[in-house]
Amino acid sequence: MSWVYLILAGLFEIGWPVGLKMAQEPQSRWAGIAIAVGFMGASGFLLWLAQRHIPIGTAYAVWTGIGAAGTFAVGVVYYGDPASFFRYLGVVLIIAGVVSLKIAH
Repeated sequence: MSWVYLILAGLFEIGWPVGLKMAQEPQSRWAGIAIAVGFMGASGFLLWLAQRHIPIGTAYAVWTGIGAAGTFAVGVVYYGDPASFFRYLGVVLIIAGVVSLKIAH
């Protein structure tokens, strides 16, 4: 169950940078801040649950890896962030690192 908590924590980790991005626009400032705080709290709580059975280094690396790769994808798809071969390669390397941590666990 700890890995389920960790994966969910990583997915919630994507929400708070998106909320902060939403908060850049005056019409969605407070909603964006509320979304960021809510997702941050949920992500942190789920990470706390996961760390009961997963080593802290592994949990943190997986958590941030999911968050980083997911936020990159949201940025490219919804916000028009730049995409290039090397940016995609960087995300693939992050995912490979996360998978290797899971395998090594």
